[in-house]
Amino acid sequence: MPTSKVINGPLPLSRHLVSRLPATGAVTLAATLLAAATALAGTGPPPVSVTLAGTGPPSVASAAFAGTGPAAGEIGPASVDRFVNAYRETTGLPGVAVAVTRGEEIVHVSGYGHTSSGEPVTADTPMAIASLSKSFTSLAVMQLVEKGAVRLDEPVRVRLPEFVMADPRAARVTVRQLLDQTSGMADEAFPERSLPQPGSLREAVARLRGARLAADPGTRWSYHNTNFQVAARLVEVASGMPFAAYLEKHVFGPLGMRNSTTIDTERDLPASARGHLRLLGAALALPEPPGFGNGSGGVISSARDMAQWMIMQSGEGAGPGGVRVVSAASVAEMRTPSRINDSYALGWSIGMTAKGSPIVEHGGDLHTATAQQTLLPRSGYGIVVMANTGTAYADSDAIADALVAMAEGEEPEPPPSVSPSLIVDLVMALAAVATLLLAGRGLARSRGWAARRAGHPLWRAVARLLPYVAPGVLCLTIADVFGVLARGKDTTWRHVAYLYPSFMIWLVLATGACLALILVRAGHLVRTRRVPSPGTG
Repeated sequence: MPTSKVINGPLPLSRHLVSRLPATGAVTLAATLLAAATALAGTGPPPVSVTLAGTGPPSVASAAFAGTGPAAGEIGPASVDRFVNAYRETTGLPGVAVAVTRGEEIVHVSGYGHTSSGEPVTADTPMAIASLSKSFTSLAVMQLVEKGAVRLDEPVRVRLPEFVMADPRAARVTVRQLLDQTSGMADEAFPERSLPQPGSLREAVARLRGARLAADPGTRWSYHNTNFQVAARLVEVASGMPFAAYLEKHVFGPLGMRNSTTIDTERDLPASARGHLRLLGAALALPEPPGFGNGSGGVISSARDMAQWMIMQSGEGAGPGGVRVVSAASVAEMRTPSRINDSYALGWSIGMTAKGSPIVEHGGDLHTATAQQTLLPRSGYGIVVMANTGTAYADSDAIADALVAMAEGEEPEPPPSVSPSLIVDLVMALAAVATLLLAGRGLARSRGWAARRAGHPLWRAVARLLPYVAPGVLCLTIADVFGVLARGKDTTWRHVAYLYPSFMIWLVLATGACLALILVRAGHLVRTRRVPSPGTG
């Protein structure tokens, strides 16, 4: 990986922990349960040989990309096109938009592939940027700070009296602590995703009335979307304008971002911003799970618009044509990390590339779309990637990493010869086939299984059936299990299904198969014990 990042957690991960679990945790868990079922059934499937990514012959795309790197420290449109097209060929990424800037210059803006409705992705296609939106909310707050309407280090409640929680410590939460994620709000105290979702910023703040903090304000860093929803509501109250109207008047309009807006919920996503899951190499257009995102992840934008945004960032607040939307001092403030987490500032992550260059960035994850924005202050490059596949695949992150490598004069790693997600899906498909075969065999032998246990104590037969409950228990508790693996992140059953579609299909199938086996064997066991033994009566 060319970069070392802290996007959504205190550890150097390039995305959420969840984006790295599918290729390991799902397969391992499936293999463990499958092995247990195999042992109980008394037989096993034939051995399977799987070739992992990178061990087979190079793909056509990989071969085509070899040796096409740009000159040291330069990104050329042709090199970007070659890499993105090669990446799409090997991974099945349906659509992606890319913007590359350098200082005040737009180096390249382009769209590739198609939207979920089949329309071509172009440089002007509105797409979801998810948590990149946090940097826009931060900018809006800083504009109001410059006008004296807000102060960074005063309690939020001074300007937003409606910010009330069932915790007296909330009165001490400052505006800065919202933006640098040190307010004390966290998933374990306020499960923002699994609770009923609000429909507006006002409702997002109002639903905090029964919530408590997970820590004293300013003592702990925790990535929590509600922080930025409160900040966006603060912008509304302090400016007297709806958040969408504020961004249009003070950010999008001045910067010439004509295809940009911000929305409240997934229901407001335009058709072009809806995304996909990938299953067995096929891109499936699916709706985004229900969720509220304004202020924290609601901005919709295009590659051309994001190029204007990156020019402004490189210009320290001055956009195309010299139009200034915020002062250089405020830009510097937004890139100053907190003392609690030296890798996260005000809506931006701060780090170093593999070559030791400073990097300012933020990633964005929906379940059907991802985005990545990266600034390289030393070389002046700005990079934005928006992909219409979800966080499980980290496509925007991988493409952005390749472009960072180009900007640093390195040859980016070619796309994998086989998509890792396809390998996971194939393994899970084999697990599903094996599960069905074993279940069928077990059902066919249920009568004999019960007959062999007719003279044994009932508890022994019941004990032999108990392990078949395991898939059902896991299916019912998968959201909690995932929360533990993801270090306390709040989620729901549906969200896990979007992250691990092939695994969840197998798990539901295994649950049904094991339930059928329990019921049929239990039925035969009951009937066997009711039949009187020969010579009695």
